[in-house]
Amino acid sequence: MTVSRRLLLGIGGAVAAAAGAGTLWYARRSDPALAGVMPPPAPPATAATAAAEGPMAERSIGRADAPVVVGEYFSLTCSHCAAFHRDTMPRVKAELIETGKLRFVFNDFPLDQIALTAAVIARSLPAASYEPFVGALLATQDRWAFARGVNTTEELAKMAALAGLSRPAFDAAIADQALRTAILKARDDAARTYGIDATPSFVFNGPGARNRKESGARPYDDFARLVQQAAG
Repeated sequence: MTVSRRLLLGIGGAVAAAAGAGTLWYARRSDPALAGVMPPPAPPATAATAAAEGPMAERSIGRADAPVVVGEYFSLTCSHCAAFHRDTMPRVKAELIETGKLRFVFNDFPLDQIALTAAVIARSLPAASYEPFVGALLATQDRWAFARGVNTTEELAKMAALAGLSRPAFDAAIADQALRTAILKARDDAARTYGIDATPSFVFNGPGARNRKESGARPYDDFARLVQQAAG
């Protein structure tokens, strides 16, 4: 999805617009629509762990010493990002990440207010819950991001509850203006540093490549070829 400069400026000028929905009591329960998608809640983090992680600390999967590091820049309301995570990411995990060839770093690049709010919630969860929660959001865009007549904030609250985030913690998260600003700053820094202008975009780093940017929901064979090139 190509980034609109007007859209990006609009997000920066109204970072609280998506957080103003009313309160709705939600009884935490299993949701058949998320079966096989939403993981069990992560155990509570200790104070020391939470301080070390921080909401803007790196969110990644894969070995720290993997020879290739790929940073993905994605928006949680981007259908192309959802397609990549649905069609390509399972093989990336199985054949590149779990085999130690690749470390995959998630970078929020929200294109609208809804994506920004969703990114704030994801980064307010324990670090271990970030990647599964993002995967669940991308897999269910049609129910929380694009469905007509739904209260997006309440749909996000339901999914966050399934991931272990209490309603008071959820309300505090969506009101966290400092975190919203930090996500927007990271997005703008990526646009300047790497020329990110579409989602999903990927920055490849390894012995054979340095800050090589590629865009689009790449099929697995194409993505694996780029990883191999980065490996040198």
